[in-house]
Amino acid sequence: MTMMQQSGPEAAHRLLDFVNASPTPFHAVQVASARLEKAGFQKIREEDDWEKSLKAGGKYYLTRNQSALLAFTLPQKWQPGAGVSIVATHVDSPNLRVRPISKRVKSGYLQVGVETYGGGIWHSWFDRDLSLAGRVVIADKSGNFHSRLVKIDRPLLRIPTLAIHLDRATADNFKFNTETEFVPIVGLLESKLNSSSESPSEKSSSSATDIQGNHHSALLALLADQLSVAPETIHDFELHLYDVQPSVLGGLNNEFVFSPRMDNQFSSFAAVEAISTFAASSSFNVLEGNVNCIALFNHEEIGSVSTSGAESSLIPFLLQRLSPGADAYARSVARSFLISADMGHAVHPNYTSKHEDNHTPRINGGIVIKTNAKQRYASDALGSFVVKKLIEKKGGKVQEFEVRNDMPCGSTVGPMLSKIGIRTVDVGCAMLSMHSIRETAGSQDVQAAIDLFTSFFEGFADLHKTLNFE
Repeated sequence: MTMMQQSGPEAAHRLLDFVNASPTPFHAVQVASARLEKAGFQKIREEDDWEKSLKAGGKYYLTRNQSALLAFTLPQKWQPGAGVSIVATHVDSPNLRVRPISKRVKSGYLQVGVETYGGGIWHSWFDRDLSLAGRVVIADKSGNFHSRLVKIDRPLLRIPTLAIHLDRATADNFKFNTETEFVPIVGLLESKLNSSSESPSEKSSSSATDIQGNHHSALLALLADQLSVAPETIHDFELHLYDVQPSVLGGLNNEFVFSPRMDNQFSSFAAVEAISTFAASSSFNVLEGNVNCIALFNHEEIGSVSTSGAESSLIPFLLQRLSPGADAYARSVARSFLISADMGHAVHPNYTSKHEDNHTPRINGGIVIKTNAKQRYASDALGSFVVKKLIEKKGGKVQEFEVRNDMPCGSTVGPMLSKIGIRTVDVGCAMLSMHSIRETAGSQDVQAAIDLFTSFFEGFADLHKTLNFE
């Protein structure tokens, strides 16, 4: 790495490490868990008796389905009914996922069947160096089953474009069928690569959990080698395709982050950093105040309707278990505040007409507050004022975003979580190329996001006392 590459904001370099280690939501949760444990957080489980295990002044985290995470700190004089200050993000991004029966062969190529996940800019996936990561169900020698994470750190697959010479008619208007013209190649049909039949129907499974006939034997052998197990011990998996090109800083002054999954691992990283740093600071030793919490959800890109999504029971159950009983629960909700943190759209220099003239967020321009009258974002004036005061305490900058009237508006986890009754504000940092395989964010904005969340954890309870918003 050159000296120029090494320069840039320190927080941005930590973001690069986080994203490069997190090609899937499973890995993001694993990396976040390790960071929290380093900061002294104790892992708990949903099935534990929290009345016995939780103590005032404690730091705790839990995961669900290896793909969602909650972490929270309890003040020294914590009592049921206390408010909860929540930063909610998501760790999933649009990508390609290996099908349950992925084995495909065509014209001498070994191919892997994939399904699209989320609303990706799919043309950006062509001609990229792709690999596989995810989780694998394996059996040990005792007959017990385990879920192991895997990340293959080398180019393995590719979706090649058609040469311009073979299709000049569509060269300037690239369109393709995602089912038939978007299938990755993984190798060539040679006997040394595949010792078993290439047709799934030609090999009968010995049991319902035998997947050996569903995938190329060379692929299963590669997974087994990565995990140091025998191929026949692999009983199932969830594998995602990812671009092996690492996240980097770029631009004349390293002002940019060129990276996959900025939406929304950027916000997730900042949330983890903020609560970890807060929990190790003197501010954490205050006697009273809110419970501070981060929530990293899965499946936002497809609607959040899952056991690990924002519309699951994770936040309601947390509130109910920290404040059991109808009265304590209601008091907790009334004292709580939620920041929904998801990336926002920076104005594009080549497409400035896509933004409303007075709402044109800039990369490295500070926190973006998102507003939508149709409640695609949950922000209102009162909540936005609170966020602005928190940003002001750290000397940060604020930008505003509202979509044009002649364009549809995206959404976040904010509106669905606001239905609990918690005042919610949608914020983010500005970026370009959202949902591309390579996105562009701001290296200075990383610290801006961390500062907002830290200010939230340090000061919301005191700020709340000054508000008369009844």
